[in-house]
Formats: sequence, C-alpha cells, structure tokens
Amino acid sequence: MLEIKHKDDGAKGEFYIGEDGYHLAEMTYTWAGEDKFIIDHTVVSDELRGEGVGHKLLNNIVEFAREKNVLIIPLCPFAKAAFEKDYKIRDVLFT
Repeated sequence: MLEIKHKDDGAKGEFYIGEDGYHLAEMTYTWAGEDKFIIDHTVVSDELRGEGVGHKLLNNIVEFAREKNVLIIPLCPFAKAAFEKDYKIRDVLFT
C-alpha cells in the first residue's frame, strides 16, 4: 500500500505519494484565508494510473478539511469533476 503524505506550510499544502522532490502523485492546494483552500492541481504518474490514486488523495484532503472545519474550492479539473459526481463530499464544498 502506498503511503499518502501531507505537507502544509500555512500558505500552500499538498497530499502526495513519493518522496520530497519526486512525487508519483500529488494534489496541491493554496489557502484562501483561514476558512477555505483551493485545490489547484492534481497529477498521477503513469505507473499509478488506474489504481484510484486521485480519489485516494481527494479522500485525504476532504478528511483534512473536515478535521480543520474548513471548505474547499476545487479549481483543478479532476477535483471539480469529483465534487460534481460525489454528493457525499459536498459538505466541505465552498459554494
């Protein structure tokens, strides 16, 4: 099982698989105030495609938002499409 790691410097953050400097997959976000952040980028390497890694990253970021009691603005196409399809994660969607 691939470990999903998380980094947040207070301005930007990311959930990723891999090591510093070499990510096999990542979902990045930028804080937009104290109560919300923007998912701005998702990428999954070819070797992990088809394994649901993007959704695993999204599930981690949704749980993070729930724990922090903040909302998500999904600007990247993958995250935006996932929020449109899955009503169960819309509790953290900024509208």
